[in-house]
Amino acid sequence: MNSSPRQNLTHQLTHDLGIAIVKGVYPVGEGLPSEADLCIEYDVSRSSTREAVKMLSAKGLISSRPKQGIRVLPESNWNMFDTDVLKWILSSKPSLALLKEFTQVRVALEPQAAALAAMNASEAQLAAIEKALERMVEAEQGLDDPLEADIAFHTSILIASGNRFFVQLTEFIGTALRVSIRYTNKIKGVSGADVQKHAEIFNAIKARDPKLARTAVSMILDEALELIESKL
Repeated sequence: MNSSPRQNLTHQLTHDLGIAIVKGVYPVGEGLPSEADLCIEYDVSRSSTREAVKMLSAKGLISSRPKQGIRVLPESNWNMFDTDVLKWILSSKPSLALLKEFTQVRVALEPQAAALAAMNASEAQLAAIEKALERMVEAEQGLDDPLEADIAFHTSILIASGNRFFVQLTEFIGTALRVSIRYTNKIKGVSGADVQKHAEIFNAIKARDPKLARTAVSMILDEALELIESKL
């Protein structure tokens, strides 16, 4: 571990501490060990530790002040749009309530993204959505990863929307989809998504029909939300 570049050590320590905070190893309102103690505990340099503390502060997990030390902040302070924070939460304690909230965000965003894609998508962007749909078909035959193909389909629509804010959310949506798609497929007892319903979304976008595109996306998201709510 010591032979790795300092940057890697910093990221590793950020990751380890982030997971520990999310899991409740260091309870909210209580202090983390001092930077000096963290250096010894995790066998990293003072500069790497200081950088990791800065990164966790920027993500809203901790506050670090002179005389007060490093304190864990309540979950309401955590930056849920930060993909690291989201990964830590989803990998350590993915709750149905959280998946429901995430799906509600998708309901608010993705039908509009699909409507915009129907109006704005370039030929290359349409081809990217179609390619993702082809991957979903291949995944049914065991020739591709069903989860990766499904994620590629939804994120390529966000990109095709032409809205810079939606485009910036692709990594966030992709990160949470890894858990939520797996979960809803498990409830349905299937290994992959309904390719026909996704084909209807693509055909509506390709036909430049924003209303139909919006409705087609809303249908699959409403179904996912109902599935999650049925288990809550």
